[in-house]
Formats: sequence, structure tokens, C-alpha cells
Amino acid sequence: MVGALLSEHWNATDVDALGSGVDADGRGLPSKAWMALRRLGWVVAPTGGVKVNDRIVRMAQEHAGRVLRSAKWRADVTAGVLAAWPADPERRTTAEWDQVRGAIPGGERLQTNVIRSRTRQIATYLRRHGHLPVNVFELEPAPRTPHMLVLAACDGQQATIERSEDGHRGLLRLQLPIRPDPQSYADWAWVACLIALPPTIPADAVLHLPTLRAVDGRVRVDLAYAHPVPRPKRSGHTVALGVDWGLNTLLSAGAVRLHDDGRLTALGPGGQFRAGGVLAKQHRLRRISEHLRSKTEHYARLADPSVNSKAERLAEEIRHVSQRRSNLNDALARSAARWAVDQAIAAGATVIHLEDLRSLEARGMGRTMNTRLSQTVRGQVARWTRHLAAETGIAVVTVPPRNTSRHCPHCLTTLRHRKAPDRPGVPGWKWALCPGCGWQGDRDQGAWRRIAARGLAHQTKTVTDRTSGQMVIRTVVDRLEAAAVLTTIPETARSDRSKTGPTRPRTDRPAPRRRGVPSPARPTGHASQRPEGHAPTDRRRLPRAAHRHQSVTTISTPASRHRSRGAALGAGFHLHAHASPPRWAAPQAGPTVPAGSPV
Repeated sequence: MVGALLSEHWNATDVDALGSGVDADGRGLPSKAWMALRRLGWVVAPTGGVKVNDRIVRMAQEHAGRVLRSAKWRADVTAGVLAAWPADPERRTTAEWDQVRGAIPGGERLQTNVIRSRTRQIATYLRRHGHLPVNVFELEPAPRTPHMLVLAACDGQQATIERSEDGHRGLLRLQLPIRPDPQSYADWAWVACLIALPPTIPADAVLHLPTLRAVDGRVRVDLAYAHPVPRPKRSGHTVALGVDWGLNTLLSAGAVRLHDDGRLTALGPGGQFRAGGVLAKQHRLRRISEHLRSKTEHYARLADPSVNSKAERLAEEIRHVSQRRSNLNDALARSAARWAVDQAIAAGATVIHLEDLRSLEARGMGRTMNTRLSQTVRGQVARWTRHLAAETGIAVVTVPPRNTSRHCPHCLTTLRHRKAPDRPGVPGWKWALCPGCGWQGDRDQGAWRRIAARGLAHQTKTVTDRTSGQMVIRTVVDRLEAAAVLTTIPETARSDRSKTGPTRPRTDRPAPRRRGVPSPARPTGHASQRPEGHAPTDRRRLPRAAHRHQSVTTISTPASRHRSRGAALGAGFHLHAHASPPRWAAPQAGPTVPAGSPV
């Protein structure tokens, strides 16, 4: 029934009528998709003499209505790109960019890569058919309908859900047919399904009717629940967590405090979420997918019936690899977002500031680097960060990314970027040196300081976007930007130096490698010294798959490529995602213990 509705109404006239929000009499359409389709007179019925009740038809209409409503946005973007088709699709001029953004509703804030990808899709159609498509419905076929039951369109006579007394399980009762082609209502019976609830669902949460999906012979449940959460505030923040995006180091984050006198100070050295091994696996799957698609296109050019079975097996393998890539990206986005929110909770931050990288273009950096940048999961990480932060009342605000990695976080002087601290004469992008105040550090470590300081200084300029409901800071004010600098609090000597335990005995054990010991005092120059605060000194040994080159980059980048030890040993995802633990709480005062004793 869903496929019949989509094939019948997959056209510009019907999608525009549904997306307009009003019916033929000028009345507003209901928010529920199945009610809107019935108001428009779009009905459907089962075929083959199958007997179903009206609530099954509701689920089909709800599913099709959601797909058709989502097609309205793609239709508007495609129509705007076609109306302002450039002379050279590969390179638009500034005037052509303004023209295409003006032709798209809300195009002023639309991501640049969305327009580019839609332009490439239309250009491919033009090369194959020799003419431009009329609209998106000629450019794309009707979408495939997954096997799912949207129970949200039903009522208590079709499905109910309740929570057990212990709170660990949910009981879903729904009517299902007892034969594949029910001929009467007597062929339907009530079925009870037990759902194991994860511990992340609060005890006071209200469960809603889920969506059921059939995946590999098993039933998956997309369960929605509601519970009260504190409302995040737009301004009045004193502690903020700044998050900077990276490539191998996916996230770099740290907290900044706003004092009563207007000073901004950093709380600790910050942390990093490194996912080099996960991204390496993602790129391997991408290369496999590209190879399989090349073979499929080769079989299609042969036009030989004897290779049809091979082409079908390749299509199934492509779907399997695509599913693996999708699951890997989703797991990476959830893990990174959970880490960022945990850092904010540990630091006592009430706001998380993210860079607004929607307009980031992956161009001019080589084929491999462009591909890696274009396939990052920044959008998914930001979406999951907002979702997880909303549960604890933490606001998530996007700030403009201009010059966050270019200027010094302490004096706003233009930084000099080098390859590594021990190679100050080799140009690079990883290490930053300030010719003004002498600060030096990792490029990403300086960026999160700039992001957090800019967000706290511009928090009075925070607005809520009407279309997405997200909190954003749209522009940078020069007067406020001049105050977005970090100050260093001088260390004060301890007044009480009395002993609290036995004196630490001297040890003859040689010092460990340079990366694991605290840094000595910094020399007067700008190089040849690793700054303090990067390498953790409270961990004796890194995890099993944490190669020494996966730690914070303080020396030259190794020439050897990443070796996926975890994938070879079957360890899984978390062996290749290394995150700095939350270390924001003040250490508890305790007695002095001898060196090497377990703490």
C-alpha cells in the first residue's frame, strides 16, 4: 500500500499540495501525515482480497505521507539549481552562487556541499540523456519502501505499550494476522511482545508506540519515550566547553571559565577524541564499495545475460557494505557525542560551543584528502550532541569558525604553523607558534580555546533559528571579539608545606620515554620543547591498540601508516577510538605515598 501511494503521487503537483500545508478549501492540513492524506482524498486499499482494518491503512498512509513531505525540500532545492543553472557546473562564479541561493527557499543558510552534490547529480543526468531534467521527480525514481510498521498512527484498539513494574522491560501488545493473507477479522489475533529497555531510559519516562522494522529475519524496535528535562538557557553562562573538529583527531575539547571581572581562563589542558583506526576502517569499506560499483557498471556495459546472476550478487554485496558503513558512522557519531557531553558534565559547563562548518568545502587538498573531509560525520556528531545535551539541560550553540585556528587564543596574533615542535623550520599545519606572546601548542588545542572564548564573549548575541530550532551565533562583533582572549592565572605557592606522610624514596629506575613524563620548564625560545599539559601522567600504560603514534602529536608524524590491530584480532569498535578521560574535578587531598605504590 505504501508503494502504491508513492508511485501514484510521486509528482510535483501532489507533493506541492501536501507541502503547502493547506487543502483545496484553504484550511490547514493536520500535522499527522495520514490525516493530511485523507483530507486531500489520497486513499489506498489492499489488493488480492486481503482483509485489514482501517488502522493498517493509517500506517500505510502515515509512512507514505512522511516520505512525500520530505521530498518537498529536495524538490525546492532541485528547482532552484535548475532555475539558476551555471555556464560551468564545475565552477560557479560569485554572481552565480548568489543567484542559485536566491532561487532556493532559505538558500542563504544552506550548506554549500548540498548545492554542489545536487549540481553533480543533475550534470550526470545531462551527460546521460542530453537534456536537463524538469524536476526532481524526473531526476529520481520513487523511493523504495522499507518493511516497517509505523504504530504511531494507531490507537489502543490496534496496539498498546506499557512498562513493567521493575522498569527494565516494556510490554507491546498489537494485533497481527495469523496467516499471510487474512480473509476476515477472525484471522487477526493479539500478540504480546516483550521489549528489553536499555538502562539509558529514565525510570519516569513515558513510552510511546514504536516503529517496527524487519531486519535479517528479526524485528527491530525504534522506541520513542518522553521525560521532563531542564530547559537550556541562551545566555548567562560562566563555564563553556569548546569543541573543535579535526580529521584524525575527530574532536578536541576543553572548558573555559568566565570570571566576574570579565577574564577568561582555561580549565585544564583539555582532551581529545581520536578515531584514526575507525576512520581507517571506514575508508577501507569505501574503497571496497567503489570497487564493487565499478564491477557492477562493467557488467551492465557487457549486456550479457550470463552475468546477471553475478550482478545480482554484487548488488547484494554493495547493500551489505553500505549498511556496514552506515552502522560504523552512526556508532562513531554517537560515541563522539557522548564523549563531548561527558566532558561538559565533568567540567560543570552549561553550554557547548561548536564550529559552524556547514559551508566547509573539501577542495584543493588532493583527491584522498578531499574525500576524507567530505565523508566525515560532523553533522551526525552535532545532531547527537544536541540530543544528548538536551537530557541534562546543556545548551549547544554553534559559533562562526572564522580564524579559530589562525589567531592566538591569548593575544589574537596571527599564528605561525609548523609541522612539529622539534621541526620549527618545516612548514606544516599541526603545530602553532605565536610570535606575539610566545604561546605554542597543538593547532586543535588552540582552536577549542578560541571557540569557547568566542562563544562566552558573544553569548548575548545567541539567537534561536526559526526553521531548525537550534541556538546559533551568526556574526562576530569586533568589540566582543577583542575581549575573547584567555588570561593565565599565576600559580601561588603553598602556604602550608608541612609533611602529610613519609618522604618519597629515590628510585634508580630510569625515567620513562619522553611522552609519559611531565615537561620541564619552558625555555625562552619558541621551539624544541614540548609544552606542559598534553601527555597524561596518571596512566601507566595506554590501551592495547593505542600505538604510541596515536597519542597527542608532539613529535614528527611517523612515516608508517596506521595498522589496524583491533580489526585483525576481532576486537571491534572501541579498541580504535581513544578518548581522553574527564579530568576536570579537583583532586582530593590525601597523604603522600611512595613512588610506584598503587593509588
